[in-house]
Amino acid sequence: MISSLLAFLVAIIILTLTPGFDTALVLRTSAACGWRRALATALGVAGGCFVWGVAVGFGLGALLLASEMAYNLLKWMGAAYLLWLGIGLLLRPRRALPDAQDQKTAPGWKALFMKGLLGNLLNPKVGIFYVSFLPQFIPAGASVAVWSSAMSLTHAFIGLLWSGMLIAGTRYFAEKLRRPGVMKAMDRLTGCVFIGFAAKLALSRR
Repeated sequence: MISSLLAFLVAIIILTLTPGFDTALVLRTSAACGWRRALATALGVAGGCFVWGVAVGFGLGALLLASEMAYNLLKWMGAAYLLWLGIGLLLRPRRALPDAQDQKTAPGWKALFMKGLLGNLLNPKVGIFYVSFLPQFIPAGASVAVWSSAMSLTHAFIGLLWSGMLIAGTRYFAEKLRRPGVMKAMDRLTGCVFIGFAAKLALSRR
C-alpha cells in the first residue's frame, strides 16, 4: 500500500507540474483579476478533478471507454467551450482592471469557479486518464470507489498547492502585468492558447 501511494504521488506531481489549460487559466485569472479570484478558479479546477475521481470510482468514467458516442459528445462540448473562451479573449481583450470602487464589472467568484470546473469536467481526456491511471495504484482487494475518490482528492490538493505557487509568483509581477498594453497582449495570447487546446481536444481520440 505504501509503495502504491508513493508511486501515485510521484506520478501525480509530475502530471500537475505539466503545463496545460488549467495552468493557463489560473495564471491569466491571477494576473487580470487578482489572487482571490484566481483562487476561486483553482478551486473549480480541483473540484473537477474530484468529481472525475468519484465518477471513475463508481464506474461512470468507464462509459467514456465503452461508448465512442459519449466520448465524442463530451469532447465536442469541451472543445466548443474552450473555443468560446479563446475567441472571447481575442475579440475582447482587457485594457485595464475595474476600479476598486467598481468591482461589479469584474467576474464574480462563482463565475470563475464554474469556469475552472467546466474546463475540467468537459475534457473527456481527464476521465480517460483517470480510468486508465488510477487503477494501477489501487491495492488488490481495496474499494475502487474509496481509493479513486481519495486519490482524486489528493490530486486536487496537490493541484491547489501548485496553483497557489503560480498565483504567488504572478502577484510578484502584478503591477507590470496589469499595464494596459501588457493586459491586452496577455489576453490575446491566452486566447490563442485556449483555441490551441480546443483544437487539440477536438482532434483527440480515445
